[in-house]
Amino acid sequence: MASKPARSALGAPSQLAQASRKGKRAWRKNIDMQGVEDAMESLRAEERVIGSVLQKQPDDQLFVVDTRGDEQLRKSLPRYSRAQLTSSKIISARSAVPAITSRTRTPTKPKLTSAEKSRLLRLAHRPRKGPFNAVMDPTEFGAGSAPVELSRAVRESGTRDLWVPTVEESFPDGLENVKPVVVKKPATDHPRDIINAPAVSLPPEGASYNPPVHAHNDLVLEAYAVEKRKQSEVHNLASYREKIEQAKENASNAEDVPAGMSVDDGTANDAVEEKEEELTGDAVMHRRKMVKKTKQQRAKMMKLRADKQALAEKAIRKRLLHGINSVKSLRSQIDRTTKVQAEARLARQLTTRLRLRKGLAGRKFGKHVVPESRIDVQTGEELTENLRSLKPEGNLFRDRFVSLQQRALVEPRVPVLPSKRRAKPILYEKHAYKRFQ
Repeated sequence: MASKPARSALGAPSQLAQASRKGKRAWRKNIDMQGVEDAMESLRAEERVIGSVLQKQPDDQLFVVDTRGDEQLRKSLPRYSRAQLTSSKIISARSAVPAITSRTRTPTKPKLTSAEKSRLLRLAHRPRKGPFNAVMDPTEFGAGSAPVELSRAVRESGTRDLWVPTVEESFPDGLENVKPVVVKKPATDHPRDIINAPAVSLPPEGASYNPPVHAHNDLVLEAYAVEKRKQSEVHNLASYREKIEQAKENASNAEDVPAGMSVDDGTANDAVEEKEEELTGDAVMHRRKMVKKTKQQRAKMMKLRADKQALAEKAIRKRLLHGINSVKSLRSQIDRTTKVQAEARLARQLTTRLRLRKGLAGRKFGKHVVPESRIDVQTGEELTENLRSLKPEGNLFRDRFVSLQQRALVEPRVPVLPSKRRAKPILYEKHAYKRFQ
């Protein structure tokens, strides 16, 4: 039995020599691997020199028939030199295996401005070229009264407006380096730029103190339609609230039922069950027994499924071939559809712009609806035929404020009325009135 060396020649971890090999573990652990290690190291050396294992190389890469000779081969071969050190030979021998790549770092060269470069040259007393490539004396440089370098005004020319006052921005502590958010203006037009409504709208002809009969009748009918619409909205809201209250009462009357759930009395279900019992009679419904399919039946089902899939693929292929033949017609149809859609979009945009030119009255802009202008009209009995008995009507402040909202100059809001005090004030009677002198 060959004795195992105490330490491997290639630097592998050594193990204790053991004379006896009792048991499988001792046989596996104490096996001489020196031959395998030598073979692996020879393969690694071939990869380092050639780039791959010699056994995997083809014959034309390993052998060549030289019938003429190469005159330049002797020049390219390395010459033996006693002056060259062994360490230099090892370093010069490069491996054919590519090195491990890492992240490349591009060296950043410091960028010097012309002013900084001239300052450094002046400090180093190097010759500097002035106008017309004349070499300037560094000792006499800057001795004259003319400015040597560009002034700050010249360097910053064209960058800012001198007539605009400079505003110093103040930042709280710790937020000096935080960039403020720049709000970009949207590409769409603001409704304020589209609206072309007058600030003070002219009153209708029927609102005069002595209006024509037809104009007064039309204005009365218009005011009646507006009030009728408001009354219908109020009535719908009241009916909706009544339904909610009724549902709450029904939910509170039922016991063991969650809130918001309605329970039927069950009479309809009983009638349906009785009818089904009459139809079925005493018949007993037997459950269908599950029967295992045979091998022949499963093969038949698989064949039917494959046939259906083949027919479906054939239909898809046929439809695809038909579509290929009608590519030009499909392209023209898509062009027509795209053109029609573009025209419809432009028509919608034009309609919206024309509607916005009159203002935002009656449209929801934000959270609330922009109010419409009130129609101030008098009945036939309230009309006065002269200015002496005319009574003032309307509210100029309200009309102007509604006009500002309709022209998108003021955000529409709901008027906030002061809330009534729920608790009554408590009055205390003190005896201060008795303390008099």
